[in-house]
Amino acid sequence: MTTTTPSTTVANLRDLGGTPLADGRTVRPGLVLRSGQLDRLDVDADPVVAALGLRTVIDFRTDAERADHPDRIPQGVRLLIEDVLADKLSSGKVPAATQLKDLLSDPAMAEEHLGGGKVQVLFADTYRSFVSTASAQAAYRTLLTELADPQAGPLLFHCTAGKDRTGWGATVVLALLGADDETLMAEYLSVNPAVKQAFAPMIEGFTVAGGNPDIALGLIGVFPEYLQAALDEVSARYGSMEKYVREGLGVPDEAVEALRTRLTA
Repeated sequence: MTTTTPSTTVANLRDLGGTPLADGRTVRPGLVLRSGQLDRLDVDADPVVAALGLRTVIDFRTDAERADHPDRIPQGVRLLIEDVLADKLSSGKVPAATQLKDLLSDPAMAEEHLGGGKVQVLFADTYRSFVSTASAQAAYRTLLTELADPQAGPLLFHCTAGKDRTGWGATVVLALLGADDETLMAEYLSVNPAVKQAFAPMIEGFTVAGGNPDIALGLIGVFPEYLQAALDEVSARYGSMEKYVREGLGVPDEAVEALRTRLTA
C-alpha cells in the first residue's frame, strides 16, 4: 500500500494509489488522496503538497470545525463543502469525532460522557449515521461523482483528523474499485500512527491531568469495530456495497464504471 512522503503542513496525508485490488490491479497513484484538516497547508513551504497538483478538495467537516480551523486552499483549487454530520448534529447528538479537543481538555467530562465503554458505543452510532443520514449520503455521493469526473484532477478529501468520515469515504471508494475486506480494513487502520502522532501532545496532557488513557485512545484511534458498524449498516439496509452506492447514494452505474476506469491501473 502506498503512502505519500510525510507532508510538513498537512497531517495524515495519504495517497490511495498503489492499494492492491482484485486481478493484480492497483489504484492509480496521484488521483485520490485523503488527509486531516488543511488549516496549515502551505504549498510554498511544502514540496510534497506542491507536487500533488491538487485540483479539487472536499471538506467533510461541520460548520463549527471549519470556523475554528479554516482550510487553506491553494489558488485555483476547487473547494467543495460536504458536511457529513449535519443531520446527526441536527438530531441533537453531537458526535465525539467533532469534539476531540474539547473532550481531551477535560478528563472529568470525558469520563462522564465516554467512560465505561461509552466511547465505543458513540463511535459505532456515528459510523452507522455515515450510511443512514441524508447529509452523509449527499457527501459521499459528491465524493464518488467527482472522482468519476475526468475534469476533477487530483482530488483530496478530508475531515478534522482524517480518520472517521474520511476513513469511511476511503472504504467506499476502495470497495467499489475491488479491494477485498482485508485490504479495506488494513487501509482503514493504517492511519493510527499518524493520528496518534498528531494528537500526542493532547493525549499526554489529558493523561497527565488524570484522564483515562483508554478513553483517549478510543477517541483518537480507529478500531475494527468502528468500521464494522458502518459495514453492518450497509448490509442491513442494502445488502451490498454496490446497492448502497446505487440506491443509498444515488450514484448511477455509468459513474461507477467511469470511476473504476479512471482510478485503476
